[in-house]
Amino acid sequence: MSLRLMEEWPNKARRPIREWNEQDRPREKLMSRGASALTDAELLGVLIGSGTVECSAVEIGRRLLDAVGGDLVELGRKSLAELQRFNGIGLARGVSIAAALELGRRRGAAERPAQDYIAGSRDIVAIFQPLLADLPHEEVWAMLLSRSKRIIERFRVSQGGIEGSVIDPRVVIRRALDRNASGIVLVHNHPSGNASPSGEDAEQTRKLQRAAGYFDIRLLDHVIVSDRESFSFAERGLL
Repeated sequence: MSLRLMEEWPNKARRPIREWNEQDRPREKLMSRGASALTDAELLGVLIGSGTVECSAVEIGRRLLDAVGGDLVELGRKSLAELQRFNGIGLARGVSIAAALELGRRRGAAERPAQDYIAGSRDIVAIFQPLLADLPHEEVWAMLLSRSKRIIERFRVSQGGIEGSVIDPRVVIRRALDRNASGIVLVHNHPSGNASPSGEDAEQTRKLQRAAGYFDIRLLDHVIVSDRESFSFAERGLL
């Protein structure tokens, strides 16, 4: 960066966006060149809308990104209360940011090709990792399969905190019986990023496997996903 630009940037960061050159304003840039032309900080600036006395909306967005190491996945894990702790982010701005990040996550999940057959754990990860990997809390999902491993249904079993969530086998088995399913796949996420199963994960897997077996229903796999990795009980020979 040239010395002149280095000198101009602090002043620009503090100046209201309406005082910037028109081609540098995030909204105008989006309208003329498309959303892809904006930096992450500029996109956040559009959501934030206006700045404070100390800095512009884009600078607030930049500081927000700096606080999470520039990682949008990590930003997506922030709760509304955590977002509001940042200077310049109140309730309304926090809600806008949280809603936009959730839409992005849902779009990523929706863009996966439609799939109605499960051949193995890779297919399970492909379906559920975009849906669960960057959540700040644990969620447990079940997928019901026919005898030929066609997907009948997938549904959320429970939602827990950062530490874990409880699986009630009765909920899963009752649903499987209602839908005449022959197989069950269990999936949950680890917000920590480490997909290795805990002792509690293994125990709950065994409990569901035993319960399903009483009704001639197979627990085909239990897959744990995170933003970086996955773990399959079936692949490791644990089922």
